[in-house]
Amino acid sequence: MPGLDRRRFLSGLGAAAAVASVATPGAARAADPILDGRPLVRYPEKTDLILLTSRPAQLETPMRYFDRALTRNDAFFVRYHTFPTPSSVDLGAWRLRVGGRVDRPLELSLDELRTKFPRVALTAVAQCSGNSRGRFTPRVLGGQWGDGAMGNAEWVGARLRDVLAAAGVRQGAVQVTFEGLDRPAFPTVPQFVKSLDVARAGEDPDVLIAYQMNGGELPMLNGYPVRLIVPGWYATYWVKHLTDVQVIDHVFEKFWMKPAYRIPDTACGCVEPGMAPARTVPITRMTVRSFIAAPAGGARVEVGRPTALKGIAFDGGYGIREVQVSDDGGVSWRRAQPGQDLGRYSFREWSATWTPPRPGRHRLMVRALNGIGESQGYEALWNPAGYLRNVIESIEVQAG
Repeated sequence: MPGLDRRRFLSGLGAAAAVASVATPGAARAADPILDGRPLVRYPEKTDLILLTSRPAQLETPMRYFDRALTRNDAFFVRYHTFPTPSSVDLGAWRLRVGGRVDRPLELSLDELRTKFPRVALTAVAQCSGNSRGRFTPRVLGGQWGDGAMGNAEWVGARLRDVLAAAGVRQGAVQVTFEGLDRPAFPTVPQFVKSLDVARAGEDPDVLIAYQMNGGELPMLNGYPVRLIVPGWYATYWVKHLTDVQVIDHVFEKFWMKPAYRIPDTACGCVEPGMAPARTVPITRMTVRSFIAAPAGGARVEVGRPTALKGIAFDGGYGIREVQVSDDGGVSWRRAQPGQDLGRYSFREWSATWTPPRPGRHRLMVRALNGIGESQGYEALWNPAGYLRNVIESIEVQAG
């Protein structure tokens, strides 16, 4: 939406419910038992997305949008932690506040953020920590996402380190906290606040305060007017509608850092299924993942005729070195053709051609290797929060 504010984005909770109720109905993906029967809904600035919950808004991207490296803004997934969802921002009043242990507290308008700091572009994947949680066995609590709680975009903004340098971080600073406009309606619900160590926040040139997404404004539901970009890490750190940055002299351990968003303190971030970890640590870097986006699971293909396979692969910042596909249960693998390299934090497109040799059901598998040799396993690892899934993914198609 052009202009200086988005006052008419939604008129509030009632409008949000109305939007969902008139959205396009239908099964999200009949071949997928996790998504089967979930409606497709259309919110402002969004195409038909798979509804997980409406309070708070959690909308999943259908797999067909992942046959390309960049995810359309209107198809980009939505994940909120509290309700109500922000529905408007008055840029005349909005400011990005930077305070705490700094020499020069700042209150920056959007124009000042755009003009006072170097403009930086970075292509990076945002992925919900619980993406694919619905596929965990044994089942775990939390939103039962399929595989579409992820997206890739070119983000443009100011480096967080430049903004912090302008404020002057004082000696003794330990972490930086981030809070947005998505604040809960009830005082018993903890506000969504995340933190980064000063080393990551104040030194990493790739951590951005983004005001542009794929060449346009951020959609309201993806964090307008600005959001934090922490490339390579799960999107729990990518605070939307960012408005408050505080430098602190201690480790921040309120709800959304502890006990929420924790993984077992083990090398794999996993424990035996059904077990509780002895110790936990905050979730951070994303695992290696790859998906087949086309053909869709359950599709019919012709025997003896080449079928185009397409999809994406990504990891937590080492970059994808190779993608492989298999049609014989993983007995043999062959290389797929990689697409353009948009950077180490980006989706990497891949493509291959497969010819069904006989009628019947066929299982197609994909795996990726990143720049340090990490890949995906045949068996999914488990943890009680449903995080870090990176098993070899597959689809079934029918040849006839």
